[in-house]
Amino acid sequence: MLDMVDRRLRWLSAWTIHSANHLRPSADGLKIGGHQASCASISTIMTALYFHALGPNDKVAVKPHAGPVLHAIHYLLGSQSRQQLEAFRGFGGAQSYPSRTKDVIPVDFSTGSVGLGVAITAFASLVQDYLVAHQAMDRKDVGRMVALMGDAELDEGNIYECLIEAYKHDIRNCWWIVDYNRQSLDHTTADRMFRRFDDIFRTCGWRVVTLKYGKLQQAAFEEPGGAALREWIDTIPNVDFAALTYQGGAGWRARLTTDIGAKPGVADLLARRDDANLARLMTNLGGHCLETLTEAFDEARDDVPTLFIAYTIKGYGLPFAGHKDNHAGLMNAPQIEALRAEMDIPPGQEWEPWAGVGDNVLPALRTLADETPIMRQRRATSPALLDVPAIVPPEGEEQSTQTAFGKILLDLARGGSPLADRIVTTSPDVTVSTNLGAWVNQRGLFRRQQLADVFKIARIPSPQKWEGGSAGQHIELGIAENNLFLMLAATGLAGAIFGERLIPIGTVYDPFIARGLDALNYACYQDARFILVATPSGLTLGREGGAHQSINPPLIAMGQPGLRHYEPAFVDELSVLMEEAFRLIQAEDGEAVYFRLTTRVVAQIARQDDAWKSGAIQGGYWLKPPGEQAEAALVVMGALATEALAAWEQMIDDLPGLGLLVVTSPDLLHREWSERLAGTGSDQSPSHIEALLATLPPGAGLVTVLDGSPAALSWLGGVDGRRVSPLGVDRFGQTGELSDLYRRYRLDPDAIVHATATLFAS
Repeated sequence: MLDMVDRRLRWLSAWTIHSANHLRPSADGLKIGGHQASCASISTIMTALYFHALGPNDKVAVKPHAGPVLHAIHYLLGSQSRQQLEAFRGFGGAQSYPSRTKDVIPVDFSTGSVGLGVAITAFASLVQDYLVAHQAMDRKDVGRMVALMGDAELDEGNIYECLIEAYKHDIRNCWWIVDYNRQSLDHTTADRMFRRFDDIFRTCGWRVVTLKYGKLQQAAFEEPGGAALREWIDTIPNVDFAALTYQGGAGWRARLTTDIGAKPGVADLLARRDDANLARLMTNLGGHCLETLTEAFDEARDDVPTLFIAYTIKGYGLPFAGHKDNHAGLMNAPQIEALRAEMDIPPGQEWEPWAGVGDNVLPALRTLADETPIMRQRRATSPALLDVPAIVPPEGEEQSTQTAFGKILLDLARGGSPLADRIVTTSPDVTVSTNLGAWVNQRGLFRRQQLADVFKIARIPSPQKWEGGSAGQHIELGIAENNLFLMLAATGLAGAIFGERLIPIGTVYDPFIARGLDALNYACYQDARFILVATPSGLTLGREGGAHQSINPPLIAMGQPGLRHYEPAFVDELSVLMEEAFRLIQAEDGEAVYFRLTTRVVAQIARQDDAWKSGAIQGGYWLKPPGEQAEAALVVMGALATEALAAWEQMIDDLPGLGLLVVTSPDLLHREWSERLAGTGSDQSPSHIEALLATLPPGAGLVTVLDGSPAALSWLGGVDGRRVSPLGVDRFGQTGELSDLYRRYRLDPDAIVHATATLFAS
């Protein structure tokens, strides 16, 4: 029955792709694609997994090019519609690659390129252990985190960064299954790599199970001449094996006869099989043998992380099986017709879920589908919202936003609210330098085994108390930003995957967001919810110089869907915005939040009332409202509020009514404004930035200033047609005192005054 399911999956995935490319009208003429060969190589593995091995709590990241097979599985289970399949890669239809947010079928992890779908399963396993240790999840509900990957994904560096981190944290309950078809997009993969993968994973504590031979091959090896055949299979280059697969039985026979035909027993072994059966024998690899796969899965039921290397053939069972160019290949009409006939599917029944299986086995197949573990899979319910306690701004006439962030977390740690108990912090070896140290001292490191603070025991003074245990709430990572964002993604999906809400907060140096940008984008694509605190930032970092000074993160945030950027200038702004962030990451229509903070100490300001707070949440407010005769306004973001205020004070006597606008989120302002212009927002009243600038007289110019790319604010001139003199950083920084750096990069009060003067000169 499993073999029949496998054949159905191979057909339905191939037919879905064929229909989209050859039967459905195409208005734009662009190739649709769909990777028929990549689906065929893994259909047997997915059959054994989904219809035999998976438990009700297991979660799977499906290799992106196997998306049509996943859709076919759910079509057989009744959780996918023909309409969705017929709209494959069409607007609103089944997605090219499994997507949590766009597909109608259950998808545990979105997958795309660069191996990120593989790596996130390791961090999801760690999150599951965290929930069990914190008694938020019953041990009996523990599942296995499974990743299906093509062997070419093993070229991706983030997989090995993840592997090292997984070893440090002693992860469990994780399977990575390699569809080892030895072909990538452009070529056949190198022969020597197999043993290296084996060594690397074993060194990192994984069990490695190699599934190279199917049962037919294993039986043939016991025949006279079988030992010579096995040795030949083990030594033939990957490219030769692929070419012979494409050539078929006659090709196999000629090559085997030439290479080993003279060895005892080989000629008779070959003679006992016609060309079709010889081809079947030679392609009976472990990844295409259901007995081999199900036995291997059954033998790995413990919690040891396991790498299965399943040898397969790209395009297995299709006319271009083994051809080096089959990655993006598509069957033509005669080829798909031949496949239909081979599978006994009557014309007109191509979309029937169980076409061609025979009425005598149909009831048993339906029972198998109804009782397969995935049909019993427990779906996480939406966890309850956590109340957000009021956050009181830390006291102090002069403070940096980074230091204030640490104090706020410390107050939460001491307060013991339900929200604080669900906070999980993480950082790539910059915990102390991003002001998480006090939080960790209060809440501890998370470790499955108790970790003593050796320095404390030895009475060596240190402000950091690095004790760890199962109750800890900080997950310390090594220096790999990809891992940080994958950790945030896995923790931010805890509610969706495990039914238990966590509040992830990750810290990183602002310039190194770019190092993990693929993983950050991947986390947002899945709608993972987290708070990212990037600090220190900008030239304001000072003495460490250009390599550590960030320029473009505000632009990264403006271009990243699912991520809201806030850059507070003052500590009371940070307090208000952190409250908003805690609400936002829990909201059904919310998003992740990125704070860009600084180490620079800034003089705090006295507030007359709380009217500014709603504006700060929306992206900006007037710190110094413009007068009726104002000819200009200064617009500032973040750490340079001090310089903007100093420039404002220098000019106010000569420019009565000069305004000072504080922007807390250029991302949010731009998003709301552009949505209104496009008519896509639900509210077509003026956007917040339009309302703010409406108080400024027509013709008045703007001087924008921030410690980052000037483009993050210079667009404000387009809101209602104003002249703009943009100040910011568009070059790599240098070491030096802040006064020298601000002067050099035209960010000091004199530069702001000069820029204001240029508005009138123009």
